[in-house]
Amino acid sequence: MFSIENLSKEPPLPASAPSDDVLVRREDGVLTITINRPDQRNAVNGGVSRGIAAALDLLDSTPELRVAVLHGAGPSFCAGMDLKAFAAGEKTSDPVRGFAGLVERPPAKPLIAAVEGWALGGGFEIVLACDLVVAGRGARFGLPEVRRGLAARGGGAFRLPRRLPHMLAMELLLTGAPLGAEHAARFGLVNRLVDDGGALAGALDLAAVVAGSAPMSVRASKRVAVESADWPVGEGFERQRALFEPVFASGDAAEGVAAFRERRAPVWRDA
Repeated sequence: MFSIENLSKEPPLPASAPSDDVLVRREDGVLTITINRPDQRNAVNGGVSRGIAAALDLLDSTPELRVAVLHGAGPSFCAGMDLKAFAAGEKTSDPVRGFAGLVERPPAKPLIAAVEGWALGGGFEIVLACDLVVAGRGARFGLPEVRRGLAARGGGAFRLPRRLPHMLAMELLLTGAPLGAEHAARFGLVNRLVDDGGALAGALDLAAVVAGSAPMSVRASKRVAVESADWPVGEGFERQRALFEPVFASGDAAEGVAAFRERRAPVWRDA
């Protein structure tokens, strides 16, 4: 259910192994996570949930890894929960990270969604749990749960109103209507809009930029950005101090200044 490619100098494993629901490849500090169920539109079963959770554990525990890219094999990103697997009794949630091994506990390091085709239901909730989004122009997002007598309980109901204007988010939640990538980009839900078929390449380009930044600075910045959503305004500076002071006291802070003065690329050492 979980296959790691290119973890050493040995040749990488085949790009698609039919028994593997999630493929993972690491290169130049970037972890690429592939939901590998294209015949099921990458719907989330137990194997996908366990595989993504294991990949994110690997990301957070490996100093050499700086950022991850998550995408789906084939023409769709993810069609949400695999209802057949659910009906058969499979657990589609990880006990720690939640649905799809992600939505309740995203990684400490940045995660970029590369979206082609449909990101539907739980698939859209996976996207909303990511930090950055690169999408093909034909990508579409939707939370159709209300049309099925269900609700977007994988984070969609509270994350979407934080990502989109309130009235637009309410329309999507209450009608189940889809949102096209170009419309989503106009409202800031998508960071980079690319031609169809180019989402993964675009996400990897963005990941390379993130991976080139100081890892300690990136992690602390993400943590403040995420956790400050419910901080009292008057406590913002005090609460961020505990997270940012170690960054400014780190060797990488000195290295960043030195590299700037010497007009060279920095060599980061503090993971």
